[in-house]
Amino acid sequence: MYRKSLVIIAWMGVSYVGLVYFSTQWWQAAICGVSLALAAAGMSFNIPHDASHGSYSTNPKLNRAFAFAFDMMGASSYIWHWKHNVLHHGFTNIPGVDDDINLAGIGRMAPTQKRYAFHRFQHYYLWVLYGLITVKWQLADDYICLIRARIGSASIPRPKGAEIVLFVLGKLAWLTLFLVLPLTQHSIGVVIAGYLAVNIMLGTTVAVVFQMAHTVEEADFVPPPPGAPEERIKNEWAAHQVETTVNFAQNSALWTWYLGGLNYQIEHHLFPSVSHIHYPDLAPIVEKTCLEHGVSYSKHPTFRSAIASHFRWLREMSRPPEIASA
Repeated sequence: MYRKSLVIIAWMGVSYVGLVYFSTQWWQAAICGVSLALAAAGMSFNIPHDASHGSYSTNPKLNRAFAFAFDMMGASSYIWHWKHNVLHHGFTNIPGVDDDINLAGIGRMAPTQKRYAFHRFQHYYLWVLYGLITVKWQLADDYICLIRARIGSASIPRPKGAEIVLFVLGKLAWLTLFLVLPLTQHSIGVVIAGYLAVNIMLGTTVAVVFQMAHTVEEADFVPPPPGAPEERIKNEWAAHQVETTVNFAQNSALWTWYLGGLNYQIEHHLFPSVSHIHYPDLAPIVEKTCLEHGVSYSKHPTFRSAIASHFRWLREMSRPPEIASA
């Protein structure tokens, strides 16, 4: 885990320095920009994601320190904890609570979400909008959540003490790295163009990887029991996690390395505090146990098949409910 971290940190550092300080031609900027976006996505998948779950190290202080990598990339690790660790992992695929499937009406991810006429094209236009997800986090979402003390319909505590200090320091570090330092080398137009280009690739990579695990044909979207509040889970918790989650490309060592084990999403949702390096060994045990107890364990053999399933699910949700059910 630590060796991998050093490789990813070095990859990101070399890409950043190359883009900001050594790119004098457009093709050099393009190569370094693509490399930086992929390195930043790999960083997010492997280091702060595991650290925020407490699975990077047995030392809580070290986990909190590495989770701060999210802040340095412009996304508050405090808000991420509540949005991802608590709401997404606690209420996976529950519309109104799991903010990962809440696109504010721009897209329809679940059968119980309201359908608008423009959703008929969502399986095409959402792939473009995915590229703006990190820009939205960096420039709007964190501040809105902080001011409202809410994520979607769920209330969250506002950060206090050291956490509010880390929130501010993180935003300042991000502004320094991605605005102040680049402006010492390039014009503001070039900096903005580079920022958008890198983030579009980064946002697309991050969004698609997370969507492939939950908004696909095989994933369940079980509504709460009749008359129950929206956050009520109908199924037993562990079974709910398995049936609302889908693995993909489990036989690819490259994807497992780069994605920080997020292609083993079922194991991650069952054991989020276990380091992802153990997921390939846990998966056969989990699958066998699910088979013994009649719990549906779903997986796609390749990355491409998971992408195709996500596209088909978006297309299914783009149709009027009566047509989709028919």
